[in-house]
Amino acid sequence: MSNEDPEQSTILFSEAQLILAEKRTSLAVMRLGIAVLALPITVLSFLIVTSKYYEVLHVLHFLIPLIILIFILIMFGAYLVIKSIFRMRHYDNLINKIKKQSRLISEFID
Repeated sequence: MSNEDPEQSTILFSEAQLILAEKRTSLAVMRLGIAVLALPITVLSFLIVTSKYYEVLHVLHFLIPLIILIFILIMFGAYLVIKSIFRMRHYDNLINKIKKQSRLISEFID
């Protein structure tokens, strides 16, 4: 058995639960970023498939704002994915610190 202070272990366990909840939130943000990245791909594939029904020069006034919107969505999706990756690495480091502080908690967290 462990000779750790039960109150200290309870606090560390609560901290670990909070950090793991934050990590799940980062995973949800990553999932959202991937969905945002998929949207421009879908729109571009639709434009390519229907390109035989229009001439680019005749609809250029529609295509330019659409291309700008697609670029913005790609940048936003990439930002969300990259930010969530860095946040999850940060949370992993915090969990590793907690595991080093308490042998009891390190048994439960992989």
